[in-house]
Amino acid sequence: MVTESFVQEVLAIQPVNVERNVPMSRYTTFQIGGPADLFVEPAGEEAFSRLVKLCRSKNVPFLLIGAGSNLLVSDAGIDGVVFRLSGAFDYAKASGTELEAGAATSLAKLAKTAQRAALSGLEFASGIPGSLGGAVFMNAGAYGGEMKDVVTQTRFLDENGDMQTVSRSEHDFSYRHSVFSAGGKFILSAKMSLSPKNPDEILASMRDLNARRKEKQPLEKPSAGSTFKRPEGFFAAKLIEDAGLKGAGVGGAGVSEKHAGFIVNNGGATCEDVVRLIAKVQETVFSKFGVTLEPEVKVIGR
Repeated sequence: MVTESFVQEVLAIQPVNVERNVPMSRYTTFQIGGPADLFVEPAGEEAFSRLVKLCRSKNVPFLLIGAGSNLLVSDAGIDGVVFRLSGAFDYAKASGTELEAGAATSLAKLAKTAQRAALSGLEFASGIPGSLGGAVFMNAGAYGGEMKDVVTQTRFLDENGDMQTVSRSEHDFSYRHSVFSAGGKFILSAKMSLSPKNPDEILASMRDLNARRKEKQPLEKPSAGSTFKRPEGFFAAKLIEDAGLKGAGVGGAGVSEKHAGFIVNNGGATCEDVVRLIAKVQETVFSKFGVTLEPEVKVIGR
């Protein structure tokens, strides 16, 4: 699928980095995943646009990943090209009560930039291990806050590699959903509207939320965060714990003893291990409580 002539055309666009057969375990917080045929980091928006158009013209499949904090990649790897944004897409700047940032900017950096500018509204995001692009894509949230509360505009490439913009309600935000969820749109940057507040108070709030996260979540082990979406009227972690599944495992994957809502990599876990454990949890919870748990983690690859 990825020929040598195609690779040469990619190189001619002068991306920051191009590698063949890269293990995706390097680029996911689960530390799981087989090789991508071609791994490419675009030098900037124009280069990314040209690369998408090249893939389209050559019928080479491609996808964009962020920080890899909500991904489970197949053990067999990924066909075609995996794009990952870095460098030129990693920035955050405040102007008045608005914050603009690139898709590759970590949520921790984003929250810290806002705090230093005495802007409140992103405290909830300070401990989420992801990037802005991924957070907008899935309307990430924690501790009562969500991206929909602050995002006012997002720039993206459409499926043809052309630059587009959506504003406010056009994002179609809902629980773990946005207009980007269906795929075919690749986030470049976003603008957020925040509120003035004493920076010391913002920092205190961020520290409190991060301490609570550290106390309750299994941050010491590789995972993709919360494995399941919150079922209406219930809490996934409580259902899993009440089903007696804390500590249950398949191969190297296990339900965290610390927080039953997390499936963790206990060492050497494969994608198959995690998928089988997800299925086991779903089947057990449904048989005991009649509730269907929907995975929040996105499974990709061959």
